[in-house]
Amino acid sequence: MDPSAPQAFVGLASIDIGIIMVYMVGIFLLGTFFGKFVGTGEDFFLAGRALPFWAIGMSIVVSDIGAFDFVAVAGAVYGSGISAANFDWLGSMPAMAIAAFLFIPYYWRARVYTIPEFLGRRYNNAVRMIHASFWGIFFLVSQAVMLWLTADKFLHGVLGWDPHVSIWVIVIVTGIYTYAGGLTAVVFTDVVQLLIMYVGGLSLLALSFWEVGGWSSLREQVAALGPQYSDHYTILLPHNTQTDFPWDGIVFGLGIVMATSYMAGNQAVVQRTFGAKSEWDAKGGMLFGGFLKVFIPLMVALPGLAALILVPNLEDQDLAIPMLVKQIMPPGLRGLMFAAFLSSLMGNVGATLNSVTTVWTSDIYERFMDVAFKKKLSQRHTLFVGRGFTVLFMILSAVLAERMASVDEGIYVFIQSCLAVFQGPVFGILLVGLLWRRANQWGGLAGLVLGVMFTIVLKNTEGVFPTANPFLFIAMWSFLLSAVVTIVVSLLTPPDPPEKTEGLIFSQVMKAGKVDRVLVKERA
Repeated sequence: MDPSAPQAFVGLASIDIGIIMVYMVGIFLLGTFFGKFVGTGEDFFLAGRALPFWAIGMSIVVSDIGAFDFVAVAGAVYGSGISAANFDWLGSMPAMAIAAFLFIPYYWRARVYTIPEFLGRRYNNAVRMIHASFWGIFFLVSQAVMLWLTADKFLHGVLGWDPHVSIWVIVIVTGIYTYAGGLTAVVFTDVVQLLIMYVGGLSLLALSFWEVGGWSSLREQVAALGPQYSDHYTILLPHNTQTDFPWDGIVFGLGIVMATSYMAGNQAVVQRTFGAKSEWDAKGGMLFGGFLKVFIPLMVALPGLAALILVPNLEDQDLAIPMLVKQIMPPGLRGLMFAAFLSSLMGNVGATLNSVTTVWTSDIYERFMDVAFKKKLSQRHTLFVGRGFTVLFMILSAVLAERMASVDEGIYVFIQSCLAVFQGPVFGILLVGLLWRRANQWGGLAGLVLGVMFTIVLKNTEGVFPTANPFLFIAMWSFLLSAVVTIVVSLLTPPDPPEKTEGLIFSQVMKAGKVDRVLVKERA
């Protein structure tokens, strides 16, 4: 490269720079274009409830995988083997089917804006506020960690870009089109971004396998590295594995608890289904997203495995994909892969900004105005507040991200460990509340609070589980404890009035025979 070129473009040819610039400008213009369709709070938060299934499914995939998979899952495969790909196989597809048929119809019929609002209807406002507050804070912190580590490892590791500048550019560009177009802008920019991610990811897969000589050759070369790599091709590892992904943790902690809780209880994921134009589109979008997720491990996990041969002996496993891109991708494709990475990063940022804004507007600000001033907000008012929160959280995300340099463990393990604190207890009260009419507000509150306290104790107690980062086991046991506590406390306290659970219990659907016969309350 020309030595006089700016430092920001180290490692990129002119065609790469052109691809990146066209992508950034194009996605910005596309996102802001949708601003003209936003006139109410419902337009901003839920895309006017007009989203088709295909856009919902594609957007769910982008908001789910984000930049984590391009850097973190590949890094986990580099360090622990192909078992880490279960986060996209066992940890996505079955859970998305369960969410589509068991949870999504009830959310959609209840006409809620958020998961905390649904929990508030089923239990009480204390559960709603605890959930909303935690998720708002968690989303911001997890996004900050993701922004810093991915900007540092990919943008700086591959290109020499200043990670601080990169963070602000990404957050500002994404924040502006999210501010303008709300969920509509986020979803339809995600559609374009997913296509770019697929082209970039499949190109990396093809080049990786070309370089190592194909699948059989890769297996032989990994086996030749030594006995410590003997499990790198094992999908389900034994209970006593030294990695973070033993089979029982994967099947029970991930497959049953964390994945289902994530797909059915994560605001950033299910918000797209809340904006569906019909219940069929809501369910179809989740199922279509599950189908698209089948291909993600091919684009991410397998190149992470190939990196063991092509970029061996990395001290930091999260550098596997960045270094692989730098080493094997030619000009043009490198720019495309860089655009794919930006797509995943910006898609995740947009999803987080929109979901946190929705939660804090609907569940905290709007609820506060109702309780403190007995004031029902107009759609224009909620739109104004929502856009204000978008700006606030955009700035907070970037500021927090710059202070995350001290996080030195693998990105994926760090984020999943944080998720485990809350996902198990939330899934416990969600599932019990959906299936059992007798579950009451006191049971739900006790199950949530004690479940979270239990996870914090387990997380800070060494030697209980066989792995160093037992987040999968913590999620499993906290789910069970939360469910049991919810049941026991509900039985020991007076039941809620029947009208409180009307339209929110699975048995009502089964007795009615058709979903559309279930009675639905108007949104409070």
